[in-house]
Amino acid sequence: MNESCPVCHQHFEPEPGFYWGAMYISYAFSVAIVVAVGIATYVLGHDPDTWVYVAAVAVSTVLLLPFSFRYSRTVMLHLFAGIDYDPRAGAKPAGPVARRVPFPGPLAPHDSNRPVLL
Repeated sequence: MNESCPVCHQHFEPEPGFYWGAMYISYAFSVAIVVAVGIATYVLGHDPDTWVYVAAVAVSTVLLLPFSFRYSRTVMLHLFAGIDYDPRAGAKPAGPVARRVPFPGPLAPHDSNRPVLL
């Protein structure tokens, strides 16, 4: 996880040990995964053997572990640190942007940083 946001420079660890609480959120995510996969296995497999349940739950939990880890930290930041997500904060404008770029050519010194549409 980054130390701070590349757009707004918000520090992601408000205090040492802040993410210990994210373990409980991750546990809740894992329980939801186990229940959902167990029910899906029951419905789609028409009550298969026990090893099928264990294999399905183990594989799905391991595959979804990175998402659970990341989203548990995100939920922890949102609920307990007061950080809100603004999707427009890092968005680029829709149209062309006027920027000052050096022009590689024989122009007068005052024209070397003329605005150019990119």
